[in-house]
Amino acid sequence: MLNVVDLKVSYGESEVIHGLNFSVSKNETLAIMGRNGMGKTTLFKSLIGVLKSSEGVIDIDGINVAAMDSYKRVENGIAYVPQGRMIFPNMTVKENIESGMQVSKLKQVPDDIYALFPVLRDMRNRKGGNLSGGQQQQLAIARALVTNPKVLLLDEPTEGIQPSIIKDIANDLNEIKKLRDITIVVSEQVLSFTMAVADRIIVIDKGEFIHEGKRENLDTEKVKSYLSV
Repeated sequence: MLNVVDLKVSYGESEVIHGLNFSVSKNETLAIMGRNGMGKTTLFKSLIGVLKSSEGVIDIDGINVAAMDSYKRVENGIAYVPQGRMIFPNMTVKENIESGMQVSKLKQVPDDIYALFPVLRDMRNRKGGNLSGGQQQQLAIARALVTNPKVLLLDEPTEGIQPSIIKDIANDLNEIKKLRDITIVVSEQVLSFTMAVADRIIVIDKGEFIHEGKRENLDTEKVKSYLSV
């Protein structure tokens, strides 16, 4: 569903993503783990088109979107939940979700979105800025899902969220994968969250992949060593 070939990204003359290659299947969740500053957010911004890649292929279900603007990538099936969530604080919860519906041409918020996130139904007329961090994360995921994506990217979804809500978000992602034919790619530093959601884990360091494994046979101690400063 997502196939990335020889992806390179630069800031000016400095290359920061060095020819990355990876594929993610339909209904697979891939976690990309690494310390701060190792390239996770840069990679995700390049996949959605916020940053232009200098070389490489970004293939979504057979279509290379690498040269497309961000909105065209969304139309071709990729959705992005950015680090820090970036919801619209002065719009209501319902308006935030509706802002993602222009692509899918939905007329109203689907029932399955509110079924996944009952708190958003209860708070649909509240301003997004009045929600807790965890509720804002659920809102950002809901806004992405109403674009009917084939690939869902989540950049550090547990950042700034209390542990009990982190478990809820892990359950939400697993439920989304059960209900939809969707590929999920998540960047993360919290190993317990990753082990709860990911089928496969890749570690990134200084813009290169240095370790990969399936969840069931992952050397967690080795991954922890890569994540420690």
